[in-house]
Amino acid sequence: MGSPKSDPKKKTLNNGSSSEEVITIRGARQHNLKNVDLSIPRNKLVVFTGVSGSGKSSLAFDTIFAEGQRRYVESLSAYARQFLGQVDKPDVDSIEGLSPAISIDQKSTSHNPRSTVGTVTEIQDYFRLLFGRAGEPHCPECSRPIKPQSIDEMVDQIKTLPEGTRYQLLAPVVRGKKGTHSKLLSGLAAEGFVRVRINKEVRELADNIELDKNQVHSIEVVVDRLIAREGIEERLTDSLSTTLKRGDGLAIVEAVPKKNEELPKGIDRERLFSENFACPVHGAVIEELSPRLFSFNSPYGACPDCHGLGHLKKFTCERVVPDPSLPVYAAVAPWSDKDNSYYFSLLFSVGEAFGFEIKTPWKDLKEDQKDILLNGSKEPILIKVDSRYKQDSGFKRPFEGILPILERQLQDANGEAVRQKLEKYLELVPCASCHGKRLRPEALAVKLGPFSITELTSSSVSTTLENVEDLMGLEKTKNSTQLLSNKQKKIGELVLKEIRLRLQFLLDVGLDYLTLDRPAMTLSGGEAQRIRLATQIGAGLTGVLYVLDEPSIGLHQRDNDRLLATLKKLRDLGNTLVVVEHDEDTIRAADHLVDIGPGAGVHGGEIIAEGSIDSLLTAEKSLTGAYLSGRSSIPTPATRRDSVFHKSVDPEISSITKVMGF
Repeated sequence: MGSPKSDPKKKTLNNGSSSEEVITIRGARQHNLKNVDLSIPRNKLVVFTGVSGSGKSSLAFDTIFAEGQRRYVESLSAYARQFLGQVDKPDVDSIEGLSPAISIDQKSTSHNPRSTVGTVTEIQDYFRLLFGRAGEPHCPECSRPIKPQSIDEMVDQIKTLPEGTRYQLLAPVVRGKKGTHSKLLSGLAAEGFVRVRINKEVRELADNIELDKNQVHSIEVVVDRLIAREGIEERLTDSLSTTLKRGDGLAIVEAVPKKNEELPKGIDRERLFSENFACPVHGAVIEELSPRLFSFNSPYGACPDCHGLGHLKKFTCERVVPDPSLPVYAAVAPWSDKDNSYYFSLLFSVGEAFGFEIKTPWKDLKEDQKDILLNGSKEPILIKVDSRYKQDSGFKRPFEGILPILERQLQDANGEAVRQKLEKYLELVPCASCHGKRLRPEALAVKLGPFSITELTSSSVSTTLENVEDLMGLEKTKNSTQLLSNKQKKIGELVLKEIRLRLQFLLDVGLDYLTLDRPAMTLSGGEAQRIRLATQIGAGLTGVLYVLDEPSIGLHQRDNDRLLATLKKLRDLGNTLVVVEHDEDTIRAADHLVDIGPGAGVHGGEIIAEGSIDSLLTAEKSLTGAYLSGRSSIPTPATRRDSVFHKSVDPEISSITKVMGF
């Protein structure tokens, strides 16, 4: 019996891969590529190397990845394609065996101020889920654990309202949800309720209420209207019981002043009561815990002052008074170029009231005088008016302060020129309410074991991993105690496992020093690329073509092995990796090498060597192979020439730099 005939459709590469297991490129002419024909194996670690500008990125990103993206977009419906835009076909004759492609390059750093390392890697989402389901609420003021509150305790607190205060009991039924809610409103009318409060506005249920289905709405039922006085305890208790039942354990007491009147000082407009979570001392109430409470990108979890950004743009003394050596009238930069004399008179009046002259240098003022100038005075002062048209001596009022005046002027500015002029004196400062933690106080007071969510996200990845392992009860010492209750461990078991896995991926790519709350816009290109690499490993996709752009950039050599192990792990999942790289360790670890050259620009765009490391080392035209094989080298100079720096600095400093070897 004769030997079987070989399939003519199958071709083999240098490593023995058949054509069914390769990506075949024919006639690539993108940018400086010179009609390149190439076959690379699938499910392997393929490294494109060569001198800078030789065409590596043109072949990897602008040809292979671009064609993969174009084919994916073309597979979508015409309706979906209109949102993605047109993708141009790269200058190539054909590409066969292409998989869905994902690009992990260095240009993908997010510039969104709301993006952090935690949100990009999705670890923040798992922490939100963990704290929303297994967290233990504490009082934001005294840090005591919050316990359920009885109806009698609520009644006692409501009875502290001054006699004659008008208030109403509201039962929240919809909290921040889109929709028309027509069935709910008709059902409330059928139950006998007369009024509802929709988005802080009280409306009659008898009216034809139509809500925008695309807007977020909050709806509370008005259960009863009362006036604080003796002898209403029984009615208050019954109405409060109905409110809690209809509001799923929540009740809102809203004080309603008479028309054209204000509430007395010390009385809150609204108070929230809960059968579930309320501080026994301060009465502080936390709504039912949910993941959105721990999201700084949600209005329900974000700090109400900075809206989840962690910082605010404020006028600061350093920006407003850039040169403290100038006299007071000239030191305030936004006012120094004013033509009118109003601000001069204003500063003069403040100086007369608090004992300094406006010719005094700013740095020579007392601290309390500087504080009054910047932040204002509580007591009224005589502000003299410098005007030829007014005969009076002035008027008395508290001085508003330089910084509050600038804030008001910025808010009231109508013209863009005025706004731009004032904005250059603004500076990013941490939010005074959340101290840069982005979340509202109720979310910051929730703990899981000894940790709040920000304590876990503000420490380094390596420290956070250790804390997560402590919560899981791993590697416990003899003296350690169980941090979570059995119920909490059961609820958070799977989530903690996923968090630990993703943190380990970040460690594997050498990012153990980062914190999860670090803004994504502050990351370098190499850090952002390795974060995306760790995220893709966590996604667990198979059959994907990953195209990476020099992932070793900015990475210390000691972490190279960890990065290579990560790339191999992604390959072993069943993916193809095309890596553009100059690093020697990555080149030697590749399953398949492609050297492009021999030069840059018009002198490149050709395949110089292909296959194993040996084919690269023996390629005569390969500059990379010449240096890796030792045929070429750059000798260390025996002597160093003096730089311009040495001649221009102090002789003593120059001698020190020479001793240090610079």
